[in-house]
Amino acid sequence: MTDQGGFEWDHTLYKYEQIAQVIAERIRTGAYPPQTVLSEVRFEQEFGVSRPTVRLAFKILREENLIVTKPGRGSVVLRRGSAEGS
Repeated sequence: MTDQGGFEWDHTLYKYEQIAQVIAERIRTGAYPPQTVLSEVRFEQEFGVSRPTVRLAFKILREENLIVTKPGRGSVVLRRGSAEGS
């Protein structure tokens, strides 16, 4: 099934897992360099999901040490990750 932006959902995974994978890949490829502020609202709109779904995706990214979330300040990219050996 295709949602907003032409994104193809894999029905074998939860949407928040897929969103986390997409954002992680963007971080690893440098599309979101360190210190980039990630907007929950933007991802809600891009993927056509609710805020709690985006927050679950961000939780995965925090567990992978790709982002940090600070109350009142938002979520910020920490590093590119290890896909390219970084």
